[in-house]
Amino acid sequence: MTTSQPITMPQSPIPDAGTPPVPAAWQAAFEEALPYADFLSAHATPEQRNRWDAFHGQVVLSKAQTELLDGFVRRMPVLVLAGAWCGDCVNQCPIFTRFAEASPLIDVRFLDRDARPEIAAHLRVCGGQRVPVAMFLSEDFHPVVFHGDRTLAAYRMAVADQLGTSCPTGLVPPADEAVAAVVADWLGIFERVQLILRLSGRLRKLHGD
Repeated sequence: MTTSQPITMPQSPIPDAGTPPVPAAWQAAFEEALPYADFLSAHATPEQRNRWDAFHGQVVLSKAQTELLDGFVRRMPVLVLAGAWCGDCVNQCPIFTRFAEASPLIDVRFLDRDARPEIAAHLRVCGGQRVPVAMFLSEDFHPVVFHGDRTLAAYRMAVADQLGTSCPTGLVPPADEAVAAVVADWLGIFERVQLILRLSGRLRKLHGD
């Protein structure tokens, strides 16, 4: 009688990301990153820019969503790892810009995926370098949390549609109901980070509230 032995599957080596960046490194990357329009001017082709702008025009916040964002009291730097060519970025990144338009305390900057490999290495999702990924930072550039590459609503739609790709082209804009669902997902993430910042004992000592 033989005894079954566990099968060990070979694993591909994952490059070591190294020591996590200190706040000064996150700040340097954030300051190098670009606002929405400047990012597209620097990295997008005219066709890609048209796709981003078309989706931006689809994103409409409700009165309640706008009031929620306007009530934020802690500054929120958001560093978004993105690619102008990426359909997932087309269908999500303009949402962040709408949030920033509703709240002067949200500062969103976009960093090309390949511009700072030493930063991108710490923003992998499931071991891969996916985009978009949003790194939320405190006002003094301590990491809070990062989130990517699609929201729950977007993943549910991808499964339902059997896309079979990790990054759609962005050629076909999603329906208004789908856009609203993804906006609501991202708004929940932004609100959660704002509440983390509001309840941070360290920041409350700095601000007295």
